[in-house]
Amino acid sequence: MDAATPAAETPAPRKRPKPGERRTQILQVLAGMLEQPGAERVTTAALAAKLGVSEAALYRHFASKAQMFEALIDFIETSVFTMVNQIADSPHPLPPPGQAGRIANVILQFGEKNPGMTRVMVGDALVFEHERLLARINQFFDRIESSLRQVLRATAEAQGVMAPTVQANVLASVWVSFIIGRLQRYARTGFKRVPTEQLDAALRALPQ
Repeated sequence: MDAATPAAETPAPRKRPKPGERRTQILQVLAGMLEQPGAERVTTAALAAKLGVSEAALYRHFASKAQMFEALIDFIETSVFTMVNQIADSPHPLPPPGQAGRIANVILQFGEKNPGMTRVMVGDALVFEHERLLARINQFFDRIESSLRQVLRATAEAQGVMAPTVQANVLASVWVSFIIGRLQRYARTGFKRVPTEQLDAALRALPQ
């Protein structure tokens, strides 16, 4: 071979992701597809095409599409309740907007930063999926309501309310409805009406 002629470069072999890395990549791409405004039901065929793999490759990491959504719900629960539990366990009372307001704030901020996860939280992405997924999301908001009851009952007791548990139950329902409503509006406006819009004023208007 002529010394003046450069040798052809051998293309580097494509590095295969480790099993855990591929699993994370699948979830990241799924969440990204859910972030597209007006996105319809995500199919495994579309997800595989986006990743540049076969559908069979997806099922080496997840037994079903429902299991992929369960992994997203696991992420939502871990992320949100790490913050919620820190707030609920903080000393009483906190200055305005109080613990209930701070709980609402962290959930709505999480939703705003993760539009795809918001569609999971409000159930839009779970239509026509396995019914156990909606059951898990209902349980998620039941846990949020329970955390709100806890902090609102402590506030009511500090205020000398005659029936703090009854008041806390009523107010927790109001608060969780506000949170869900803000998230639903965010998803259904194509992520244009952010859930933290005029949030400070809204939190001050809610009973505590």
